[in-house]
Amino acid sequence: MASLQNLRRKIGSIKNTQKITKAMKMVAAAKLKRAQDRILAARPYAKKMAVVLGSLASRANRAHHPLLRKSAKVTRIELLVVTSDRGLCGAFNANIVRKAVEFVGEKQAEGYAVAVSLIGRKARDFFRRRPWARRQEWVGVFDRLSYEHALDIGGDIIQQFRQGTFDELYIVYNEFKSAIQQRVVVEKLLPIESLEPEEASLGGGYLFEPDEEELLKILLPKHIEIQTFHALLESSAAELGARMAAMDGATRNAGELIKRLTLYYNKTRQAAITKELMDIVGGAEALR
Repeated sequence: MASLQNLRRKIGSIKNTQKITKAMKMVAAAKLKRAQDRILAARPYAKKMAVVLGSLASRANRAHHPLLRKSAKVTRIELLVVTSDRGLCGAFNANIVRKAVEFVGEKQAEGYAVAVSLIGRKARDFFRRRPWARRQEWVGVFDRLSYEHALDIGGDIIQQFRQGTFDELYIVYNEFKSAIQQRVVVEKLLPIESLEPEEASLGGGYLFEPDEEELLKILLPKHIEIQTFHALLESSAAELGARMAAMDGATRNAGELIKRLTLYYNKTRQAAITKELMDIVGGAEALR
């Protein structure tokens, strides 16, 4: 039977943990509103940019634009893995890592050489312990997420693609659906895909100034930066939602555990008191 002192210490420790998880839930909930507003504002722009670029690309000469140019034979693929810098957010990072490992395994089985670039400490720490090739790492991005981070990351992958470091680039991240739901997404970033003929025809009535070729030179790098920023915003909002849900569950579980331990403590204390009373009564009877 556990001693009363140990039980009191355990209950006190769990209460302190409960205070921490409750505070973390409140902080995540406060940050989530702002992150949610940012992603809801960014989504229409990112989606429309993809449609416009896809329409332009479907009518352009792909050989004239490095970011549209497809390799005659794809041999090297890179995967950009987006995780958080911190834990305590449920299965948020585990789902991303699992999908990344699955993707890398499938591509390697098909004969491709696959390298990974990593955003977030959790991805970095995981892949450092694995034998797969790592090209680039970014950590601390989500502390103060801004468009400058997308410029840095987007500029790097554009430069490496132009230099032929890889033939295709994919990105895996958590898409924000709601405060309690995230969806793991794998998207192809490079080379930029064209729209299907019927989709491209929807933009055929537009007049472009300057001409389409000049617009593509300007917009293609901007498109990669915007899609990268969009993925970072999605991941940031999804992380906060996952952390809020995880800390809410941890707080409720701590409350249930405190109730059970308190009940057990009271029963143990009552049994100890009863035993002492019986010892006193027995001693008094022996003295008669």
